[in-house]
Amino acid sequence: MPDHKDPIITLDALSDLPQGSYVLIDVRDAISFDYDTLPGAVSMPDIVEKARSGSLPEAFAGKLLVLFCMRGFESLEAAEALQALGLHAVSLEDGFSGWIRAHLPQESRAEEIEKDLRTKASRKKLFSRFTRAIREFDLVSEGDRIAVCISGGKDSMLMAKLFQELKRCRKAPFELVFLVMDPGYNELNRLVIERNTAMLGIPAVFFETPIFDAVDQMSDKPCFMCARMRRGYLYRKARELGCNKIALGHHFDDVIETILMAMLWGGQVQTMMPKVHSRNCEGMELIRPMYYIREEDIKAWRDEHGLHFIQCACHFTDTCSSCREDGVPVSKRMETKLLIRRLKETNPYVEANIFNSMQHVDLNSVLSYKLHGISHEFADNYAEYIPLPGEDPLDE
Repeated sequence: MPDHKDPIITLDALSDLPQGSYVLIDVRDAISFDYDTLPGAVSMPDIVEKARSGSLPEAFAGKLLVLFCMRGFESLEAAEALQALGLHAVSLEDGFSGWIRAHLPQESRAEEIEKDLRTKASRKKLFSRFTRAIREFDLVSEGDRIAVCISGGKDSMLMAKLFQELKRCRKAPFELVFLVMDPGYNELNRLVIERNTAMLGIPAVFFETPIFDAVDQMSDKPCFMCARMRRGYLYRKARELGCNKIALGHHFDDVIETILMAMLWGGQVQTMMPKVHSRNCEGMELIRPMYYIREEDIKAWRDEHGLHFIQCACHFTDTCSSCREDGVPVSKRMETKLLIRRLKETNPYVEANIFNSMQHVDLNSVLSYKLHGISHEFADNYAEYIPLPGEDPLDE
């Protein structure tokens, strides 16, 4: 076992330790932990506070505490703080990103993963929901040339595989282009995407943009501008490649988070639509075929195959991908995700209810709404309108 005075442990030294002699502790936020972590790790972003209050789990007693974050900076500070408290703690050198680099895929596993998508369980939770959205919202038509946009995360990678499966079994002809935009990824993130697309059998087309460098200079709404710039570059590249649609990997959880975000932070009722005509790129359409797929099922697919993908890769979180500062979520989406998680503890149907609310909008009981950019107020026709029995939700 390494000297407890040394605050850093390498992967090689960790692999030499006896099983059961140490505990892997992820000090990133809960969302990053849920997205992906080291096998067997426990989530404890507040481990220093717990140690100071004497509330560490008894199972930690007598074991080496191996802390890690994304790149090893925050975990090093935490390990040094724990050592100052007299605990045997170290920080994993290079953090989770170093572990990812050491475990990059070397061989193709496309056949194995494609075969799994045809099993009963995967077809029910993944492929069937994928085709349901395509069918109900008419997302794919004969003659389409679709740019399947791959960010490098679990959602877009699965979407690419589902599109390949759809093309294999669908009779109506359509074409696919698997498009990877590099907005300025660091060397590791680019390498992870390249290795994963090769391992999954996805013939990706890469192209570079200066988005991260441009956004780095912005002090106001950098995330909003980054998203808009990404979309613009994707549309232009897709049109250059002869595509008429771009497909994004937004899933069911993204949809319900967007609904709540619009209400809580934007003061409006709206949702993420399954398809949208581009305003600035004539003839292009954006589609979201993962609309009905639950994030927990995407994670299950990833974990079953031992896959690892990049999460947040922007320069603002490149040091440690926690997207938090002093325990406060920086991302409104992350804050909303955590809110939904808390609500689900007392109402297991909350997610479905949020989603279904967008399909049961009663215009008779809203103060105003917009249609094609034109506002309509309830008072406009109030004098002529007498509600039928049961139309007023507060009617006694």
